[in-house]
Amino acid sequence: MAHKGGYSGEAMQWVVTAGMLLGLPLLGIRLSGRQIADYLEFPPLTVHVHHAPFSWWVFIVFLFINIFLIAGIGFLLMANLGHGHAVIRTRGQWPWWGWAGLLTLGGGWLLAWTRWEWFAAWQAHTFCLPWIGYILLANAWCQFRGWRSLLKDAPGRFLLLIPASALFWWFFEYLNRFVQNWYYEGVTDFSPLSYIAFASLAFATVLPAVLSTYRLLLSFPVFAGLADLYPLRISHPRMVAKVSLTAAGIGLACLGVFPDALFALLWGSPLLIITSVQALRGQPTIFSTLRDGDWRPPVAAALASLICGFFWELWNIGSLARWSYAVPYVNRFHIFAMPVLGYGGYLPFGLECLVVGAMVMGHRPLALSSPLSTGDDAPTTHTAFKSPGRVLPLRRRHTSGDAALWRRR
Repeated sequence: MAHKGGYSGEAMQWVVTAGMLLGLPLLGIRLSGRQIADYLEFPPLTVHVHHAPFSWWVFIVFLFINIFLIAGIGFLLMANLGHGHAVIRTRGQWPWWGWAGLLTLGGGWLLAWTRWEWFAAWQAHTFCLPWIGYILLANAWCQFRGWRSLLKDAPGRFLLLIPASALFWWFFEYLNRFVQNWYYEGVTDFSPLSYIAFASLAFATVLPAVLSTYRLLLSFPVFAGLADLYPLRISHPRMVAKVSLTAAGIGLACLGVFPDALFALLWGSPLLIITSVQALRGQPTIFSTLRDGDWRPPVAAALASLICGFFWELWNIGSLARWSYAVPYVNRFHIFAMPVLGYGGYLPFGLECLVVGAMVMGHRPLALSSPLSTGDDAPTTHTAFKSPGRVLPLRRRHTSGDAALWRRR
């Protein structure tokens, strides 16, 4: 679908968005009179941000924010339990590559956490192995549940997620230069080229892992109940988009100037900037489904990221090359290396994964597009994407044309 301005407008949108995301933090540093070169060192080994100590007051504020977010997600999911969805379970076959994924996950985990001399030359580069296995397992489980996995539904675009994922996480590495909330250990012997190569291998698994988990979560009946929930409509969407874009832009520009006060904006500002620009261009965003009461995309994406976050932190703790945290005010009560409140950052990160995933794969494979017809025998309602093995009639709260039936094609 062509939007205002055609292809030239699309190109300008990319230029403006990328310019804001990459340029605003440097602009803030420049205007504050600091040396930009300090933030562009590579590999990033020098510590130039000295963080504030632990504060109970700040901890309590972030604790309540996390509780609010988790409770909100829990409420949406629990509100749809026990409503008698009619589920026809048509199990698929477990694909052979699912067993390959299980072997890769287990073998990669073993290699990452052991210190065998014969494997010492490759020991620091094993973090991607359990994640390759995880990605295969998540897609295999989705197929076994009778649904089309993301890998099978759009294999070509799924492969595009790999380089996109590496670039995606390198962007967050760039933003981390301005706040230095995490740093890497066991990488001091890497040359710049080897650092890029081996880090990119690990970074390339981020989007495939989160989005495969997202698609798997959508196969569970409790998420089908979120397709016809509470509509969220904004009276003046363009005004909200302009305000959000301005606030997020200012926050990103001030990120390196006030790293302790604004460190959380590392996870929020990019999301608001990208979706605000999309909204101002008249394009659908990952929040567009909320107008019709479909809460599946944001809820599933946030939880998918949180699930992956748990395994990121788990597999990191025993790896030779690993990261540690230096977060101001809340760096206490750790689960693995991560401060417990830091897990809240995975919720907005999941939405950012969904935003970029939609740019790479399109909206249909991620249940964000205009619903697709299920066939001539289907009722007048339609589906967000064709998903085999389930018939889930939902109770209707309104007649906005939401998904009411997901069935095998």
